[in-house]
Amino acid sequence: MSGLAPCLMIQGTSSAVGKSLLTTALCRIVARAGYRVAPFKAQNMSLNSAVTVEGGEIGRAQAAQAEAAGIEPTVDMNPILLKPEADHRVQVVVRGRPVASVSFRQYAGMRTELLRVVAESLDRLRRTHDVVLIEGAGSPAEINLRAGEIVNMRIAKLADAPVLLVGDIDRGGVFAAFVGTLALLPPEERARIAGFIVNKFRGARSLLTPGLAELTARTGVPVLGVVPYIAESLVPAEDSLSLEDLERRARTGSIEIAVLRFPRIANFDEFEPLACEPGVRLVFARRPEDLARADVLVLPGSKNTAEDLGWLRRTGLAAAITTAAADGRPIIGICGGYQMLGLELRDPHHVESDATTTPGLGLLQAVTTFAREKTTARARARVTPRAGVLAGAAGLEIEGYEIHMGRTDVGEAQRPFLVLQRQGRRVDEPEGALDSTGNVLGTYLHGLFANDGLRRALLREVARRKGQRPDPRWGAPTVTRPRYDQLADTIAASCDLAAIGTLLGLDLGAGVARPCRRRSP
Repeated sequence: MSGLAPCLMIQGTSSAVGKSLLTTALCRIVARAGYRVAPFKAQNMSLNSAVTVEGGEIGRAQAAQAEAAGIEPTVDMNPILLKPEADHRVQVVVRGRPVASVSFRQYAGMRTELLRVVAESLDRLRRTHDVVLIEGAGSPAEINLRAGEIVNMRIAKLADAPVLLVGDIDRGGVFAAFVGTLALLPPEERARIAGFIVNKFRGARSLLTPGLAELTARTGVPVLGVVPYIAESLVPAEDSLSLEDLERRARTGSIEIAVLRFPRIANFDEFEPLACEPGVRLVFARRPEDLARADVLVLPGSKNTAEDLGWLRRTGLAAAITTAAADGRPIIGICGGYQMLGLELRDPHHVESDATTTPGLGLLQAVTTFAREKTTARARARVTPRAGVLAGAAGLEIEGYEIHMGRTDVGEAQRPFLVLQRQGRRVDEPEGALDSTGNVLGTYLHGLFANDGLRRALLREVARRKGQRPDPRWGAPTVTRPRYDQLADTIAASCDLAAIGTLLGLDLGAGVARPCRRRSP
């Protein structure tokens, strides 16, 4: 091959039909076939994000897809990230850095210039990889949004990419969704649809045969795959619809962990390792009564800390959290949740709200001052002996990441972590804060629970307090590569890889690993 790498685009009949899952699987399949493959999503709207090797911020899904492809994620893989701050307002992150906080109407006026950024990022990926797999957003048939969109068919045209259209049969109405989507596309866009993928099918495929045949007869588009319903979490959760699935997977257990479900909850995918532990029930709390049986309370990240703190007070959850602390139940605040646990939130530049000062929950001797600049960094830290409920992991080195717009001063408070490395640079910085009882802990480190030893220490300490025997399976290694292989095997067995490979001009074989082919310079 020479010149620009070929592209294939995965679009959907709606949100949450499986675009991210299929793109992740195809990244793994193409990589196993020996090609250098990169994921790409021009514009992602998500409050779950990741930090790249450059220290930039991109959507969590693209980071997972890069991991499945066996490469480091870069800001070119998701050049535009939108992080909703309110119902009509969004933070715009361009190539990993926040550039504006605007209304959706104002953002629409930015898209022409942002398309240039998108095109440049896509071009760089196509010049340095053999294949680029592009994920769309929502549906290409949102006719009210067609003018000016920079994430679906406009990107397919830019990349000259054939499109696979994914539909969710578990919801019902998948045939109407496929036919209706094509009916709403103009002829030149309709011609790009090269195949349908039916996702989340339960049952024998033979039951679908008459419907699939009629679908192809009506549209002239072949069905290139029927993917079974996948109950396991094989790709990280990305939006609030994924959050519902995450909660359903952990409905029973003798240990209950309650995560406060803020209206602007961010990076909730970091609780997946807890949801997968045996005997652990994960609850996303919306009401005070949801905290009644919780053994551990977690205040997660938030895109608007002050606003979500106000929500805690209006719903009565703030008082319930204070009561839980008085009862001696462990409370862990991460990022925005850490800021809420302090004495005060100061916002002199009105980064998050119109209020210059907002009182915190007062459970930590900490004061946060918001800044205009965002901190985004990968970090390596050590758990200190003064880590309270996490002291069972003392001495353990952990991996995490930071994404926040604020500085928190904790005075003489005990520090549960010591940061050893930040974005590849050696440091020696105390991090986080602990109250005098050791039960209330705050930190800016996301990704704590992906560290097996720390997760094990937390669960063992909770079991000790409840007088229960710890489960020896707790803290089993979280290994991502096998789960991507499992996902790739499932997709390879249920899709026509030969036909998909033909769309790219590649030989994907049966999706098994082969020596890497290199593009001609």
